Amino acid sequence: MNTAQVLVTGYVQGIGYRYFVKRNALNLGVFGWVKNLPNGQVECLFQADSKETIEKLINECKKGPFLAKISDLKVDWLNIKKRYGSFEVLT
Repeated sequence: MNTAQVLVTGYVQGIGYRYFVKRNALNLGVFGWVKNLPNGQVECLFQADSKETIEKLINECKKGPFLAKISDLKVDWLNIKKRYGSFEVLT
C-alpha cells in the first residue's frame, strides 16, 4: 500500500478545498483524510494500491477548486502499517 502525506499552502481554507480533495479522492479510489491546520494550511493523507493513483490526486490538489490559490505543496511518502478504508474530512 502506498501512502503520501501532503501539505498544501496558499489560499486553501474557507473555499471548499477539503471537499474538493474528498470528491477527487473518492473518484480515484484513494483512502485517507484531509484537514485544515491552524496555520492556514491543509494537510492530507492519501493511501492507494498504486503510487500513480496518488500522484493523479496530488496533481488535482495542485489545481484546487475555482477559488484556490496554491503557493506550495509538499509531499512525503510514508511507510505506515495502518490501512484506511474510507476518505474523511477531519475537523
